[in-house]
Parts: sequence; structure tokens; C-alpha cells
Amino acid sequence: MITIRAMNRADVPEVHRIEVLSFRSPWSKQALAGELTNRVAHYLVAEVDGHVAGYCGMWVLFEECHITNIAVEPGSRHGGIGKALMIAAMQVGDYFGASEMTLEVRETNRIAQDLYAKMDFEQQGFRKRYYTDTGEGALLLWNVNIQRTVQNNACIQDSFALQWETFEKRGTEK
Repeated sequence: MITIRAMNRADVPEVHRIEVLSFRSPWSKQALAGELTNRVAHYLVAEVDGHVAGYCGMWVLFEECHITNIAVEPGSRHGGIGKALMIAAMQVGDYFGASEMTLEVRETNRIAQDLYAKMDFEQQGFRKRYYTDTGEGALLLWNVNIQRTVQNNACIQDSFALQWETFEKRGTEK
């Protein structure tokens, strides 16, 4: 069973380890730790057998939820953790007032693009040379109804436990 909860300071080293294994230009430990004090940021970690196997970061601003980063450690990929994190992020985004979700994905990252398509994301734009490390462009993707996606993927919710009590209602109250 996958357990998803809010990231805390003790998780930063493991989240950073996954970040380094997953991205060419990883965020620093300091940047990840800084997100814990960002009023609009909400970071989730996915644990399997007590071990952090993935994470997802997002900013909730008004009705929009922007995924800042999401990654699963290489040895745990293709086991449903990424999909569980996306559904949990949509639930948490909805909890904090978002109805839509957006993200950027490398134009060459077909695996991530396939996951996002299954999560009802559609391309709404393209950012040329968005990734400075390679000069690649990014597809700008939107899901305009995250509640519908959560409802349509109810069976996925049986694969993880979301620990609601770890999320503080802060920063986005209406």
C-alpha cells in the first residue's frame, strides 16, 4: 500500500535524493526546504513500506494548482506511484480551493506525457527553450476539471492512503 502525506523537514534529504536521480537540473536541498515555508506550496511524499519512493510539489493560487515537480525513484517506477501522487495532488489541490491543474513537461518526455494524458491533461501551449539545461521546449498542459478526474479514477484511490491530517489548511482560504 502506498501512503501519501505532507512532506516535512525530515523528508528533504530523501526528496532531494529522488530529485537528483530524476532531473538534469535538480532543485537544491535548500530550495526544497524553502517550499515548506511557502504559503502557497504543498508537497506530498509517497511512502512504500515506510520508505519515501516519490514526491510531488505544487502551488495553489486561487482556483489553479501548478505542479512544480513530481518524481518517483527509479527503482519504484511503473508501480502506480506517479499516478497515485497525481490523483492525491488533485485531491489536495481541490481541498485548498483549486479546480484546475497545470504543469510543464519536456517535449521529449513521452512517459510523463502519457501519464498526464491519462489524467485528462491537454496541451494548451508550448514554451520554447523552457529547459535551460538542454534548450528543450516544454508542453504546457492543463486539466480544467480536477474533481472530474478524481471521480473518474476512483479505483486508483484504493491503491493508496492519503493522510489528510498531515495537511494544514493555510494560505489559500477564501
